[in-house]
Amino acid sequence: MAQKHTGYLAPLNYDYFFKKVFSDKKIAKRFLEDFFDTEIQTIELTPKLRHKFTDQSREIEFDFRCKIDNSYVIIDMQQWYKQDIVYRFYVYHCLNTALQLENLPNKFALIKNTGKFRKIKDYSGIIPVITFIWLVDDNLGFTDDYQTYSMVPERVSEFITELQTLKNDKGKINNLREELLYIKNNKTKSLDFLSKNKLIFAFQNNILQNKKYQKYFPWFELANKSRKIDNQKQEFESYNNDEILKEVMRKITKDFLEKNEIDIIEETEEIKEGIMSFINYYIDEGIEKGIEKGIEKGIEKGIEKGVQQERKKNNEKIKKAVINLINKELDNKFIAETLSININYVEKIREQIK
Repeated sequence: MAQKHTGYLAPLNYDYFFKKVFSDKKIAKRFLEDFFDTEIQTIELTPKLRHKFTDQSREIEFDFRCKIDNSYVIIDMQQWYKQDIVYRFYVYHCLNTALQLENLPNKFALIKNTGKFRKIKDYSGIIPVITFIWLVDDNLGFTDDYQTYSMVPERVSEFITELQTLKNDKGKINNLREELLYIKNNKTKSLDFLSKNKLIFAFQNNILQNKKYQKYFPWFELANKSRKIDNQKQEFESYNNDEILKEVMRKITKDFLEKNEIDIIEETEEIKEGIMSFINYYIDEGIEKGIEKGIEKGIEKGIEKGVQQERKKNNEKIKKAVINLINKELDNKFIAETLSININYVEKIREQIK
């Protein structure tokens, strides 16, 4: 049985409270300014976060999406262990670009030999997208605070591999460097647009351990402190000097939460306990097997086995949580967002218990 959450603040790392906090434009703007160490001139929230992109696909829902200056930004919180996060967030990243098709202006093109014009989409209106993934526990094997991925010419990647063979041939290295700078800086027909699109993986645990005390540090520190089930008011006093962080805390202070929001914490704690128990068990088993076949492979194999064998047990926990929230007369959308599950699954469960 999961321990009852008795803390002063609700966990900011839980999807529901993360969305609640970042739906405030001032808070979202300040976080992005702190992380990117820049001043944002304009920010426009995009309230529609759930989208269906093809007839056969499931709905995709972003935790947060906005337009800042000349970029669209997604911020997504990843608190659970999932093997497919790189693929999933790459899909989100691409869809963040595709969504711009809805608002692209038209232009008129002259059809040869007819003298007539026809309307076509003006794709030059597409702007770069930034997908920011806030990883609560995972660090993808890195020790840095974050890692950024963007598209660069393949020749640049090849050069990095070639450096080992070039060794001390400084003349050749400099020549190649000049060649690559020309390729990289080529802006013909906006080729530089490709490198402006970025996926950023931020690692909460690394940020706390590295203690670089960058502007973004307090955000991750506050979030981590709020995870403690018995966090106390005095632990957060230092943030009261910052009006924005003070507002973050106000939104998740337990004394000001509705009854259904308290229920969300307890239900999420139950699910979290179930997920972590089987993952930890199979990590241990994986390490044991890994002594013979390689520790890293063993851990990965152990986790995968755990996910497969315990999926049914964990699904029962999720189903129980859905039923509990349905019985509290909460709507399907709210339940799906709270538990980070497909709304179709909630609808199916509701039909079953009727």
